[in-house]
Amino acid sequence: MARKSNKIQALIQLLLFGGILLFVNILGSYLYTSFDLTEDKRFTLTEATTNLLATVDDPVTVRVLLTGKFSKGFKRLQRATEEMLGDFNAQNGYIEYIFEDPFSGTTEEVQARQQEMAKDGVIPTRLSDKEIDETSEQYIYPWIIIYYKNRSRNVNLLENQTPGANPEVVINNSISLLEYKLADAIQKIKNETPPVIAFTAGHGELIPEQTASLEKELRKYAATGRIVLDSTVKISQKVGVVVVAKPRTAFSEKDKFKLDQYVMNGGKVLWLIDRMDITLDSLRGKPFYIPVDYPLNLEDILFRYGVKIEPNLVLDMESSRIPLVVGETGGKAQTELFPWYYHPLVASRSDHPVVKSLDRVQMYFPSGLDTTVTTPTPLRKTVLLQSSPYTRTQFNPVRVNTQIARYKPDETKFNKPSMPLGVLLEGSFTSVYRNRVTSEMEAGLKAMGQTYKEQSVPTQMIVVSDGDVARNNIIPSSGEVIPLGYNRYEKYTFANTLFLTNAIDYLLDNEGVIEARGREVKLRLLDKVRAKKEKTSWQLFNLGLPLLFLAIFGFLFRFIRRKRFATS
Repeated sequence: MARKSNKIQALIQLLLFGGILLFVNILGSYLYTSFDLTEDKRFTLTEATTNLLATVDDPVTVRVLLTGKFSKGFKRLQRATEEMLGDFNAQNGYIEYIFEDPFSGTTEEVQARQQEMAKDGVIPTRLSDKEIDETSEQYIYPWIIIYYKNRSRNVNLLENQTPGANPEVVINNSISLLEYKLADAIQKIKNETPPVIAFTAGHGELIPEQTASLEKELRKYAATGRIVLDSTVKISQKVGVVVVAKPRTAFSEKDKFKLDQYVMNGGKVLWLIDRMDITLDSLRGKPFYIPVDYPLNLEDILFRYGVKIEPNLVLDMESSRIPLVVGETGGKAQTELFPWYYHPLVASRSDHPVVKSLDRVQMYFPSGLDTTVTTPTPLRKTVLLQSSPYTRTQFNPVRVNTQIARYKPDETKFNKPSMPLGVLLEGSFTSVYRNRVTSEMEAGLKAMGQTYKEQSVPTQMIVVSDGDVARNNIIPSSGEVIPLGYNRYEKYTFANTLFLTNAIDYLLDNEGVIEARGREVKLRLLDKVRAKKEKTSWQLFNLGLPLLFLAIFGFLFRFIRRKRFATS
């Protein structure tokens, strides 16, 4: 009788347990929550991203091309992409996503699909993935295509690789930037009124052909154009960012006043300034060249804003190379590549969103930045670009010649490490014209219905001590534009475009989405040498330990059961 009662009680408990599970599943289909217990909070969206997703009121379809059969590293990226899109969908059901294999179908279908995607710049990437015992190479499409209303935007999920970079580090960097890339793309595709980016003209700045590569990238989400300060009454606050790209002649006080009041009213400026008048072409056919200062008349305004561009040249042992003649064969000059210390390759060591996980940036005859300038109001100064620990400076006047590249450098002279070459300034700036506004300036402002402001609202600007960092090369015979950052001697494209677009994005970003770019997902790399050496031991451990626990559990369960029924 007691045994029958125990069976009925056990059946009731089983039914009750099943009913609770069913209730929890039904409740879970209506409620969604999660707990992020990871150290780096990798599964928690930033507040800015959450706020952005709350504003999406029309379907956003994300087409993911990262699918198919590939190695473990890329599967990590695929899985992380799916999880991130799932988090986006949980925040807003309008975010929909589908996975497509771009290599599915017949050979003809795949080729036709690839040609169509290539027209929009969606091209495959060949990467090697080093496993414990072997290295595999294959083509993948690390792309997503986002559709919203009648617009679309392509996003490359894979971060740029430096030569010899660890593929696992590349994939980890890509995973850490997933939230930013998705949120940034949604923010830009939602924006029906694109922001305006104005390049100044009239002072010898880079012409449109020289910034064509950068502007092509910017036009994917913004309107770009030129503004001649001498021909305009003021700079409209509708201009999101003003870019001053390598001026070579002096700014008049009127032009500076317009820039100053634009900043005082909250305007953002990207200063790309060459202090010294020198290029590689200056040395061609000459034994040496003595550069002079560009007469820009910008020293006072930049000084008031908190930075000084030194009248010097920064040399760095971490640099690109240039060809020099080493002999002649059959009437033809023979050349070799030599390090050219005046062209530093700058790898940022900052975790700021503008430069985090950024590849190296190619610079040309940069000058040092003095960021210790005292300002009337406190400003936050963040060094974005800086030279390597092996740096030296040459103050003007100095004779520059190519012979320095032919000899082994004296490392004792490269003793000024980490010179600032690009800095972000944030805060309330003070007008350079404080206490010296002329009656003519006041009359001009009054005619426009404006009043002079001597202190700005909180705003930002970025100063880079190299104007050529934004200049793309052009093939003279055809007029073809070479992508910005491409070095024809090194046959490598450096991160100039990404740095400048990140910088402009940061200045434009009023919603803080770019903060997600500063997130870090810690990479815990596998010790592959140890893993290979201890492979058998770990296999036995992983197989044997669960079996041992199972045997112990079975023995205890049988022992308790026999004891329980023996006493009943």
